[in-house]
Amino acid sequence: MVRTIAKSIAVIQLAVANVAFAGSTPSVFAGTLADMTYVELDKAIDSGAVALWAIGAIEEHGPHLPLATDVYIPSVQLLQIQKRLADRKIASVIVPPYYWGVNRVTGAFPGSIDIRPEVMTELMKDVFRSLTAAGFKQVYCITGHYDAAHSRAIIEAVRASNNGMDTRVHYVVPKPLADRVGLKSGDPGFLIANVSAGKPPEHPDLHAGEAETSMLLSAAPDVVRKELIESLEPTDLTPKDVETWRRGYEDAKRVTPLGYLGDPASADAKSGALRLEQQAAAFAEAIAASVSERR
Repeated sequence: MVRTIAKSIAVIQLAVANVAFAGSTPSVFAGTLADMTYVELDKAIDSGAVALWAIGAIEEHGPHLPLATDVYIPSVQLLQIQKRLADRKIASVIVPPYYWGVNRVTGAFPGSIDIRPEVMTELMKDVFRSLTAAGFKQVYCITGHYDAAHSRAIIEAVRASNNGMDTRVHYVVPKPLADRVGLKSGDPGFLIANVSAGKPPEHPDLHAGEAETSMLLSAAPDVVRKELIESLEPTDLTPKDVETWRRGYEDAKRVTPLGYLGDPASADAKSGALRLEQQAAAFAEAIAASVSERR
């Protein structure tokens, strides 16, 4: 069994590596099952591979980060998670990222695509249904987008799918986000990851601030508008300001007119790499424990 799993992991890695570039054009699906053939995918599923899925959003991230920030970050983390799982002899396949999210907070900014929660939930259920039909037994989702309404749409999709399918679907959630949306340890279908909090930020750092800017400087530095970062002043908001910001739309735009909340000028790639690694390690640990329980 171990030899079969190891062979499957090698097949998955080779299949996606061979098509990272199609001629001179980078593949938008590099590293995911979309660049595998159905035969390769079927072999991976037969060997017990689990599915990993990043649930992101297209959303404004200030003048210095791209709209796809919440897609880049979890996609990079899934690659790290996949490697950590492979080290434990757990084969996995990455589903292409979901990026049409719920943007209730930043919905008033250009580029924040705001999908109705019920539409997002139904689409996710159809993807879960298709993964079940393909033969996957377990699916694990993470998000790079911490809008509470977005997470609640994921929660609805996970609960509904687990009530009607053989495949077990899981949402792996950092504890601070779990607390915000009312998830508790032991809730079926939800894995709460205890990610190291690190040193508390000097300013509230909730959106396109030091944390996200640092992670993107590490994960995808070429898409960061580095020349702008040093000119961005800390937002230094009060708890009341943050509460108003979380009401979203025009309230959020009034509180953060430049579209960021935090101190992006203090960002650096080294701390971003550490944060990415710590989060990926916590997510991988939670997933590995769940897989072991089901074996």
